[in-house]
Amino acid sequence: MPKPKPSKKDSSRQTNAQPPQPQQKPPLTPDWPPLRPLIPSSDLLLDPILPDQIYLIRNFFPASLCKNYVSFLSSLPLITTPGKPKKGEAVRVNDRFQIQDATFADILWRQTALRELVTNPTTEDEQPLPLKEIWGGEPLGLNANIRVYRYSPGQFFAQHYDDSNTLSFSSPSTPSPKPARTTWTLLIYLSICSGGETIFYPEPTRANRNPEAISVAPEVGMALLHRHGDQCLLHEGSEVTNGEKWVLRSDLVVAR
Repeated sequence: MPKPKPSKKDSSRQTNAQPPQPQQKPPLTPDWPPLRPLIPSSDLLLDPILPDQIYLIRNFFPASLCKNYVSFLSSLPLITTPGKPKKGEAVRVNDRFQIQDATFADILWRQTALRELVTNPTTEDEQPLPLKEIWGGEPLGLNANIRVYRYSPGQFFAQHYDDSNTLSFSSPSTPSPKPARTTWTLLIYLSICSGGETIFYPEPTRANRNPEAISVAPEVGMALLHRHGDQCLLHEGSEVTNGEKWVLRSDLVVAR
């Protein structure tokens, strides 16, 4: 049975706003491992699980790259989130690391298949899709706010919405700042586990007054894009029951 859903009209709805974490010293920029090997965009597909809301890219990272990244990320100073969240925030129990790294965000955008798949979206019969309508504007790249999540057995992320953020976007390949905003969440699963599914709860419509939940189980190397902000679906990260779920997180940034 789907869990009760908080109303989107409720100003106190639980969100994943993710404000910058206060720290005495900013964390050192990680020496990220090279993103190789990689699979070319011609061999990958932007798979619509729910058109205009949820897309998957299977094998976005090869298994060998994921293994290398999990080993590297394990060495980072992860911080366990507090069991009691701030008012208006959803309950989240996991270990995380957060860094502002425009260089790595640019590498993740330009050196992988992501940029090609996002800027040239097509249907299964190779028909082009309206770029700005899908992504909410002209895609510029990825949010420099890079997050790493590790969910161990018993850890989860309760039902919430991901907020959109306005920002001034710049990167090594786009040095002149541009007014921008985030419109889609990007999750890259680096491991498999028991439990840990990302579960979405579509809004009822006249045609379907009781839509079924959409459950996405972690797959090694799979990328998930889902719309956030005002059009975000209520979703949760279910409890991990065995193994560890490692996730690399950023956001799609578009011009405003």
